[in-house]
Formats: sequence, structure tokens, C-alpha cells
Amino acid sequence: MKELEYPFDAEYIIKKRKSLKRALLADGSKRLKKKIAVFGGSTTNDIVVYLELFLLHQGIEAEFYQSEYAQYWQDAMFPSEELLHFQPDIVFIHTTNRNISHYPTVKDDKQTVEELLTAEYEKFEQMWTKIAETYHCPIIQNNFEMPFYRLMGNKDCSDYRGRLNFLTRLNEKFYEYADKTEGFYINDINYVSACYGLKEWSDPFYWNMYKYAMCVDAIPSFSFNLSHIIKSVFGKNKKALALDLDNTLWGGVVGDDGVEGIRIGQETGESQSYYEFQSYIKSLKDLGIILTVCSKNDHENAIAGLNHPEGVLKPEDFIIIKANWENKDRNIVEIASELNILPDSIVFVDDNPAERAIVSVQVSGVSAPEMDGVENYIMTLDRNGYFEVTTFNEDDLKRNEMYKANAQRAAQQATFADYQEYLKSLEMTAVIDDFMPVYLQRITQLSNKSNQFNVTTKRYTPTEMEEVYHSSEYIRLYGKLVDKFGDNGVVSVVIGKKDGAVLNMELWLMSCRVLKRDMELAMLDRLVERCREQGISTIRGYYYPTAKNNMVRELYKFFGFTKISEDEAGNTVWELSTDGYENRNHVIKVEDNTALK
Repeated sequence: MKELEYPFDAEYIIKKRKSLKRALLADGSKRLKKKIAVFGGSTTNDIVVYLELFLLHQGIEAEFYQSEYAQYWQDAMFPSEELLHFQPDIVFIHTTNRNISHYPTVKDDKQTVEELLTAEYEKFEQMWTKIAETYHCPIIQNNFEMPFYRLMGNKDCSDYRGRLNFLTRLNEKFYEYADKTEGFYINDINYVSACYGLKEWSDPFYWNMYKYAMCVDAIPSFSFNLSHIIKSVFGKNKKALALDLDNTLWGGVVGDDGVEGIRIGQETGESQSYYEFQSYIKSLKDLGIILTVCSKNDHENAIAGLNHPEGVLKPEDFIIIKANWENKDRNIVEIASELNILPDSIVFVDDNPAERAIVSVQVSGVSAPEMDGVENYIMTLDRNGYFEVTTFNEDDLKRNEMYKANAQRAAQQATFADYQEYLKSLEMTAVIDDFMPVYLQRITQLSNKSNQFNVTTKRYTPTEMEEVYHSSEYIRLYGKLVDKFGDNGVVSVVIGKKDGAVLNMELWLMSCRVLKRDMELAMLDRLVERCREQGISTIRGYYYPTAKNNMVRELYKFFGFTKISEDEAGNTVWELSTDGYENRNHVIKVEDNTALK
């Protein structure tokens, strides 16, 4: 829904919020259902109204609990029965500089200011600890926007008694806590308020009259930014860019103007804007975002343009280059297929509104933001939060290398008539073993991102995954796959809960980048081995259908399980006896964690 994408019209959203919600709920989309508790230091009703809209658009249907006005501390420290029964999936603490208990005064000495700072911070840390212990869910905490006046003028930012200085230092303490604490995230209202304009944002009228922490027109911007964190936590980020070339990555048309005629580099303001945009895209690649080309062009001209000496992006930066005269919607579907991702994981970037409209209509779920003027390109992608970072690990850094290696594997496969011989030629080695602390972040991330090869699509917060890791009630396995083309990283996770001689499977997932490589069989072999070691004779598997995981509907049948039940919704239950089971994997050499030590 374009009305809920940047750049949006806040006044329109405020006016049409009810009809927008009706339209979103009527579109038939299957969405994640999540519970969000909002602990407010100010009035939060409108924040929740617009947050709900943005989350619906991003594939999450939220149910909300809101604390009474300014009762955030009480709800956190002394939760009611209603709140405990609600059991939130995420807690959002909406505090602002209006909720600081004690600011320094110009009469205070340094020791007094330090004591104030410590007391203010410790109040919040105590609250975060209590929330984590009570709900075992992610926490989002606002940082502090700057005050709307400076008592000491410019010196307010550098003098230890200044409010600006005090808030900046308090923010730094929040950031240090976030850096060391899994599942804790900062909602950066200091940045959002600066982008909006602090004078308008902090208009005292709205606090004095309504106890709003910001002006009414700023609330959609606030809620939009907050929604980015929530959808990222629950695995709703985009994964790839499909980029047009002419008048998108450079000015001009390379087929008409020639390489020497396209505009990029340092010569003019326009060429510098294209250079800056390419630099931004290159930085996204470093974050692990997959880059592809989707352009109506002769392939030779496209490659020549990408090899422009003043350009930042080169042909080797792209996993797939679709430069041809096919319709772009068809090319995007093929890109998704070749990458083994769903089309709704792609952002299509094209300066042509007609091409964007066609792709939006023909390819469900693809985002095609309004690209109006090269000077606005970066802001459009950045403000839409398609690639919001809530976790970042080694596998993210290596993602593009992994997909390039997949392309090499595909090329080698084409030279083999026998698929098993091709698999043997990859010289695959897997480490399959109980979880290791070093991989817990990646394991949690994978549980929140993998949809196609995921039989239950159960999601885990970092705290929940830690509990699984430390519990003796579970059999846990992660799988890390390496072959002669490179390291695929952690690509599979299996979690089963023990119930006497039965293991109930809670999670079985695998990254689609290693599909059809027999990794699932290697995981099954190891799982049966662990079950036998612990006296478990029956493995019980569950499949819960979603809009995306149809490919694993018959996974347990393929494994040799017997279906024991199926309901009207298509939920199925399967069983496998570990007695007499024979290993199925014959092409992957499997090792345990000792191989990594």
C-alpha cells in the first residue's frame, strides 16, 4: 500500500486511518500474529493506531496492551494479572526527555551530576532486567530526543550541567547496554525528531494539552520508524535489491549515449548524486544485501556501463545481471527463483513509474518505492527501513560471497548428467552438533527469517533460544555446510522437545540457499543418532501450513515418517521409529563440534 511507504502524507494517514485499516484487513493476506505491550511515559493511543497500520502493511497483525498514562514504571516492575496473562511477544517502552526524573541545575557540582546520571540510568536498567525476567521477550526502548531549549546556549552540549550534555551521556549509557544485551533495541527518536524538526516535534502545546510527547503530525513518522525494528525482529526484512541501470545507477541511457556519455563521478552535481547513490548501494552489499540488476538493455551495454571508470559498482558486485528486453516483472520472478528466495524479499529500484507500477501489480509482495529525483534516492531507501539491522553477524558479511558460490555450483551442475555425481563433486563437509554459544545469534536469526523450508515457522526471541540452549529437555542441532566453493555458514536448525521416549519436533528449518544438497538428510541422520543415544524411540513431526512453506508439506513423508493425523486446516502430524532406521545421507561428510575447536 503506497500510502504507508516513504514518502508518505502524514495528514492523509491521520485522516484516513480507519479506511486504510479496513483495506489492509480485507486484502486476504496471511500475517504473523504478535502481542505488543506498550509501556508509556506519555499518551500512547495514537502511536498504537499508526503502528498497527504500518505493521499490517509489513505482514504483522498486532494485538496491543497499553499501560495507563505515565504508568510505564509501575507496569514494568509490578505487572497486573491482565498484563501477565497477555504475555507479550515484544515490550516497547515509550519514554522521552519529559520522563527524566531529575535534571542537573547550574548550581550542581560534578559529583552531584554524576549521581543524578547514575540514578537515572539504573532506574531504567532495573526496569529492563525485570521485563526480561518476566516475559523473556525482546525489549524496545526509546532513547532521548534533545530538549527544545538550551539554558546555557551552545555551552549546554559541553558543560556537565547542561541538559543536552546530560541527555547525550544518558543516551550513551543506553547504547552501551544495547550493545552488550541480546534482544534489546533502541528506537532512535533522537534521530527521528531531528529529521522531522525539533522545533515542531517538541511543540509544548501538545504536551501541555494532551500529554503527547510529540506533535500530532509527527506521530506517523515516529510509529513508522518503530515498526522497522519490530518487523526486523520478526524476520520481515527484505533481502535483495533489483536495480535498474539507466537514470537509476547513472544519468543517461548507456545504449544511446555510450559509456562516455553517461553521467556519474565528480564532474557535476548530478553525476555526484549518482556516485553517492552507488556508494550507498555498495554499503548495503557490505551489510549482506543481495544486489541484482533488472534492466531493459543489451547485456554488453549494461556491463560496459557498470565498468565505467568513475562508477563505484562493478559487474562483480552483482549476483545476477538481468539486462535484456524481457518484461521486468518476469525478470524479477526469475531472479527470485535463481536466488531461492520469495519475490516479496526483493526491493525493485527503478526511476520509471510505469515499470514500477507493472511490477507492483504483476509480482505480489515486491516493494517498488517511488524514486523521484536522484538526490532523493538514498533517503527513499533508507527511510523505508527495508534492511533494518537488529542482528548482524559473520554470515551477513559473507552473504554475497555465498550466493556467488551458489552460482558457481549451478554452473558446475550443468556439466553433470548424474545429480548424485554432481553432489559428490562438491566435496561437502558439514558440522552438525548441539548448539554453540558463538552461533546462537545466527540460529535465532535463522528461526525468524526462514519461511519456505520451515515446517512449523515457530519464531524464537534471543532469550527463548538461550533457554532452549540451556535446557536438558531438548535435543538441539545446528548444521554448518562447507564445500569446495566456500562456506555456507549455519544453514539448518532442528529443535525437538523430549517427552519420555518421544521427541516432539518444535522446529525444523533450512536456508533455501542449500536446497537439494542432501543437507536435510544429514540432519535427520544425526537427529536419529542423538535420539538413540538418549533412549528416544519415536520422533513426532508437525507441519503447519503457511502462505510460504508449501515446499515442505511432504517433507516428513520424504523422510520416511508415517502420517498419523491431518485436520481441516492442513496441519499434519507424523511419526518415525528410530529402530531400524538406516542413514540416508551418502554425499556429505559429517563432523561434530570438535572439528571447530
